[in-house]
Amino acid sequence: MMRLTLADCFDPAGERFGLPTYPWKLTPEGLATRRQLRARDLRPGGQDIAAQLLRPRRRREPLTAYLYRVELAKPVRPMTLAKRAALAEANRARRTCPECRRDAGYVIPTSLGMCVPCA
Repeated sequence: MMRLTLADCFDPAGERFGLPTYPWKLTPEGLATRRQLRARDLRPGGQDIAAQLLRPRRRREPLTAYLYRVELAKPVRPMTLAKRAALAEANRARRTCPECRRDAGYVIPTSLGMCVPCA
Protein backbone atom coordinates (compact mmCIF):
# COMPACT_ATOMS: atom_id res chain seq x y z
CA MET A 1 0.00 0.00 0.00
CA MET A 2 1.36 3.39 -1.04
CA ARG A 3 1.62 5.94 1.79
CA LEU A 4 1.26 9.50 0.45
CA THR A 5 1.43 12.89 2.07
CA LEU A 6 -0.22 15.99 0.65
CA ALA A 7 3.16 17.19 -0.65
CA ASP A 8 3.62 13.91 -2.56
CA CYS A 9 0.40 14.60 -4.46
CA PHE A 10 1.73 17.75 -6.13
CA ASP A 11 3.52 16.69 -9.31
CA PRO A 12 2.48 18.99 -12.19
CA ALA A 13 5.25 17.61 -14.44
CA GLY A 14 3.97 14.04 -14.07
CA GLU A 15 7.38 12.58 -13.19
CA ARG A 16 6.27 10.35 -10.32
CA PHE A 17 2.90 9.01 -11.52
CA GLY A 18 3.17 9.45 -15.30
CA LEU A 19 0.34 11.99 -15.30
CA PRO A 20 0.32 15.54 -13.94
CA THR A 21 -0.91 15.10 -10.37
CA TYR A 22 -2.49 17.63 -8.06
CA PRO A 23 -3.68 17.47 -4.46
CA TRP A 24 -7.40 17.36 -3.70
CA LYS A 25 -9.23 20.69 -4.23
CA LEU A 26 -6.23 22.33 -5.96
CA THR A 27 -7.27 21.73 -9.55
CA PRO A 28 -5.88 24.18 -12.12
CA GLU A 29 -8.32 26.17 -14.27
CA GLY A 30 -9.46 24.43 -17.43
CA LEU A 31 -9.53 20.91 -15.95
CA ALA A 32 -12.57 19.11 -14.55
CA THR A 33 -13.69 15.67 -13.40
CA ARG A 34 -16.44 13.73 -15.18
CA ARG A 35 -18.99 14.88 -12.60
CA GLN A 36 -17.95 18.49 -12.96
CA LEU A 37 -18.23 18.20 -16.74
CA ARG A 38 -21.67 16.62 -16.43
CA ALA A 39 -22.82 19.47 -14.18
CA ARG A 40 -21.96 21.80 -17.10
CA ASP A 41 -23.82 19.50 -19.56
CA LEU A 42 -20.52 18.31 -21.07
CA ARG A 43 -18.79 14.94 -21.53
CA PRO A 44 -15.12 14.03 -22.10
CA GLY A 45 -15.89 13.15 -25.72
CA GLY A 46 -13.15 10.55 -26.21
CA GLN A 47 -10.24 12.70 -25.04
CA ASP A 48 -7.44 11.19 -23.00
CA ILE A 49 -7.05 11.84 -19.28
CA ALA A 50 -5.18 15.14 -18.87
CA ALA A 51 -4.25 14.90 -15.18
CA GLN A 52 -5.30 13.34 -11.89
CA LEU A 53 -6.19 14.39 -8.37
CA LEU A 54 -4.97 12.39 -5.40
CA ARG A 55 -6.37 12.58 -1.90
CA PRO A 56 -4.30 10.76 0.73
CA ARG A 57 -6.17 8.64 3.29
CA ARG A 58 -5.05 6.88 6.43
CA ARG A 59 -4.51 3.13 6.16
CA ARG A 60 -6.00 2.96 2.65
CA GLU A 61 -5.09 3.69 -0.92
CA PRO A 62 -5.44 7.35 -1.94
CA LEU A 63 -8.64 8.46 -3.66
CA THR A 64 -8.03 9.20 -7.34
CA ALA A 65 -10.07 11.43 -9.64
CA TYR A 66 -9.17 11.83 -13.29
CA LEU A 67 -9.27 15.26 -14.91
CA TYR A 68 -10.23 16.20 -18.47
CA ARG A 69 -9.73 19.42 -20.46
CA VAL A 70 -12.88 21.54 -20.46
CA GLU A 71 -12.12 23.15 -23.85
CA LEU A 72 -11.98 19.70 -25.52
CA ALA A 73 -15.20 18.47 -23.87
CA LYS A 74 -18.27 17.96 -26.04
CA PRO A 75 -21.93 18.60 -25.21
CA VAL A 76 -23.94 15.76 -23.71
CA ARG A 77 -25.94 13.86 -26.30
CA PRO A 78 -29.68 14.61 -26.10
CA MET A 79 -32.07 12.00 -24.70
CA THR A 80 -33.84 10.18 -27.54
CA LEU A 81 -37.30 8.65 -27.30
CA ALA A 82 -35.81 5.15 -27.40
CA LYS A 83 -33.41 5.95 -24.54
CA ARG A 84 -36.23 7.51 -22.53
CA ALA A 85 -38.40 4.40 -23.02
CA ALA A 86 -35.55 2.05 -22.07
CA LEU A 87 -34.84 4.07 -18.93
CA ALA A 88 -38.52 4.04 -17.94
CA GLU A 89 -38.65 0.26 -18.44
CA ALA A 90 -35.52 -0.28 -16.33
CA ASN A 91 -36.92 1.86 -13.52
CA ARG A 92 -40.24 0.02 -13.69
CA ALA A 93 -38.38 -3.29 -13.32
CA ARG A 94 -36.58 -1.95 -10.22
CA ARG A 95 -39.95 -1.02 -8.65
CA THR A 96 -41.73 -4.33 -9.43
CA CYS A 97 -41.81 -6.85 -6.58
CA PRO A 98 -40.74 -10.36 -7.73
CA GLU A 99 -43.10 -11.98 -5.18
CA CYS A 100 -46.44 -10.20 -5.75
CA ARG A 101 -45.56 -8.72 -9.20
CA ARG A 102 -46.97 -5.28 -8.25
CA ASP A 103 -45.40 -1.87 -8.72
CA ALA A 104 -44.32 -0.93 -5.19
CA GLY A 105 -44.05 2.78 -6.03
CA TYR A 106 -40.42 2.84 -4.85
CA VAL A 107 -37.22 1.02 -5.76
CA ILE A 108 -37.23 -2.41 -4.12
CA PRO A 109 -34.39 -2.60 -1.53
CA THR A 110 -31.76 -5.14 -2.57
CA SER A 111 -31.36 -6.13 1.09
CA LEU A 112 -34.97 -7.40 1.11
CA GLY A 113 -35.29 -8.52 -2.51
CA MET A 114 -39.05 -7.84 -2.36
CA CYS A 115 -41.45 -5.08 -1.35
CA VAL A 116 -41.89 -4.30 2.34
CA PRO A 117 -45.38 -5.87 2.69
CA CYS A 118 -44.14 -9.15 1.15
CA ALA A 119 -41.05 -9.15 3.39
